[in-house]
Amino acid sequence: MGLKSFIKEIGHELNVAAGNEGKDKQYSNSQSYPDSQQAGEALEKSKHKLFDVNRWSTMKGINSKFMLYDQHGQPVSGPPKQGYFIKIELPGPAIENWVQVSDIRNEADMAEFTVHPSEKPEEKSDPDAEVKHFFTKEASSTFRVSRKDNTIQADEIGLNEVINNQGEASGDRSVLNTLIAEGGWGAFQKIQWDKLTKYLVHSDEVETD
Repeated sequence: MGLKSFIKEIGHELNVAAGNEGKDKQYSNSQSYPDSQQAGEALEKSKHKLFDVNRWSTMKGINSKFMLYDQHGQPVSGPPKQGYFIKIELPGPAIENWVQVSDIRNEADMAEFTVHPSEKPEEKSDPDAEVKHFFTKEASSTFRVSRKDNTIQADEIGLNEVINNQGEASGDRSVLNTLIAEGGWGAFQKIQWDKLTKYLVHSDEVETD
């Protein structure tokens, strides 16, 4: 990396930490099968795992806790629906982070859903409520499983990941959000989404206990 590129990268990281710029990230894992029938069966199993969000909490090893809630803030089982919420608790101190499901697709060779950082369900109608997440509402995460020929792939696609540390939306969490995004989550993010995408393509090392 040249000096100009290094300086530009440092400037970008400083702007990210200040909540002025965001990052796009993608994590993927795949697995191939001997024939089309086995690949198709594996994809259907991947779809079931993708939409069974509560089950994500049971993957082996250090893991976040994922809990699905309906539009009224009531815990639910089964697949997510548009407008549902997911509460995410990172390992360590039980700090709530909320996202809301904005889009769901389920097609022959692909399934996915997208979430955005959100207020708590019971505070959603309050225009002054703070976003209970370390990223701003403009960030998104898309969880996807797909099939191409005899290979299935799982992806976590994070877009516009801007730290929620500016203005009223961050409430009293601005410093905490910076520490989580740049510290704890920044270090754990790759581990978490690598584990999840492996789980979605049926890697034995991260299957549930």
